[in-house]
Amino acid sequence: MARLLRIDSSSRLDGSRTRALADYFQTAWLAKYPDTEVIARDVVETEIPHISQTAIASSYTPPNQRSPEMTTALALSDTLINELMTSETLVFSAPMYNFSVPSALKAWIDQIVQINRTFTFDGTTYEGLVTAKRAFVICAYGAAGYVGDGPFSSLNFLSPYMESLLGFLGVAQVQCFHLEGTALDGETITANVKQVQQDIDGAISQIL
Repeated sequence: MARLLRIDSSSRLDGSRTRALADYFQTAWLAKYPDTEVIARDVVETEIPHISQTAIASSYTPPNQRSPEMTTALALSDTLINELMTSETLVFSAPMYNFSVPSALKAWIDQIVQINRTFTFDGTTYEGLVTAKRAFVICAYGAAGYVGDGPFSSLNFLSPYMESLLGFLGVAQVQCFHLEGTALDGETITANVKQVQQDIDGAISQIL
């Protein structure tokens, strides 16, 4: 059975635009692929701790040489990596916080970016090991102008970061959906949400 891993990271549990669009994406995806198993990981409601010194040391230690403390320290990383590595499709809902990803999402990232698990390095070359076929990132920005050649594009460390990270890990297809102007008037927000929904429908319809 195909799996879709959904990662929500907005601190707004109610009224979140990115969560609502992730709901829309999930509904549209299941309409086309009803047999998909959805793994939902909310990194805000189920808080992901910062990576610890012991976990870092353990990740560089061969499994058969790890102490019980090291094994325990890596238990969460192992769970999160297993969710990632067994999913064909990834969808992230991520509002921009202070020009970058929410800290809750960054904590998840630090747990799953692990040498010899999600990437390798031979001293010269990096290679991603994540086998997901595709990833979609639903991004939201309070103002307009962060996307393309907009006046604030140089401050957009959200979508370029996610594209670079996922590509580094081996995900060949990464597509971002951009909802700008969430702090603007209601009519503008409604129009922008509708456009993103249309973009989501278009992206899903093109998948074979």
